[in-house]
Amino acid sequence: MAAAEPLTAAAPDPDDKAIEAALRPKNLDDFVGQKRVREQLSLVLEASRLRGRSADHVLLSGPPGLGKTTLSMIIAAEMNAPLRISSGPAIQHAGDLAAILSSLTEGEVLFLDEIHRMSRPAEEMLYMAMEDFRVDIVVGKGAGATAIPLDLPSFTLVGATTRAGLLPGPLRDRFGFTGHLEFYSTPELELVLRRSAMLMDMKVNSAAFAEVAGRSRGTPRIANRLLRRVRDWALVHGVDQIDARSAGAALDMYEVDERGLDRLDRAVLLALVTKFNGGPVGLSTLAIAVGEEPETVETVAEPYLVREGLLGRTPRGRIATRAAWEHLGLEIPETAARAVPDGLPAGNPAAS
Repeated sequence: MAAAEPLTAAAPDPDDKAIEAALRPKNLDDFVGQKRVREQLSLVLEASRLRGRSADHVLLSGPPGLGKTTLSMIIAAEMNAPLRISSGPAIQHAGDLAAILSSLTEGEVLFLDEIHRMSRPAEEMLYMAMEDFRVDIVVGKGAGATAIPLDLPSFTLVGATTRAGLLPGPLRDRFGFTGHLEFYSTPELELVLRRSAMLMDMKVNSAAFAEVAGRSRGTPRIANRLLRRVRDWALVHGVDQIDARSAGAALDMYEVDERGLDRLDRAVLLALVTKFNGGPVGLSTLAIAVGEEPETVETVAEPYLVREGLLGRTPRGRIATRAAWEHLGLEIPETAARAVPDGLPAGNPAAS
């Protein structure tokens, strides 16, 4: 049986989709954070409205949970246009993309999530569709095959990707605007939580907002998910006004500590410092030590641990920093102290 998804996972929980949809801002003015991207996108959309044309194609990149899907919905709303949603993994053949494109209406916004995972034949068809609003439908096979040109209505493609480096240059170049979404600061997350609490009719004080925001990994999706779990805890325990102590108790019960680490994060760090003396140790060995698949450790736990300076990735393997020992409340043995770095700042080459 598959393990339950941790609360700090950035991927959306199917059970929470309806709630998340209700909490999504409907326009750029309500969208919290990403100030530079919002300003640039607002200018692009306003210019398109003044010209009376569809907006330029938009590429949104950044880690999951920061608002790429929400921004695509806002773009459609700001342009007063219908929105079509699909994803890269769902488009495995050029025919799949042709079917979607041929059914678009004038001015419609097409949102393709995880666009870097689209198949190569569909990707090549998308080049012409984005640039010339035309696709060639091939009928027949072999020497008798015929390409029939199909004109498309003017549309706006909004592509979202968590791995912009995997997008080929020709595809990136066809987007008129590219916005990279950054992790949120704690004050920005507090604003997100205040809005969500108001929509859910929750009574939460400022200290509780700060408590939840500090454990949210800089990600609004995680912040909203934690807030809902705090709401559940308060409901069950009969707490009417949620304060920092109540919020902390609720999140402690769900094994999300004051730094935002969950059970898997702590298990990885604990195995690294107690079983391997701080490393270096290979990914597969570390994954076996915590009873998880290597891909789970690499994609779920490592990114945040590296960003927090608790873990480093080196050519020889994974290593724990001095901050990791301190966070776990453990003393560094003398045999490991000389080899353990003080910490790895975000973006350190060793973390790539």
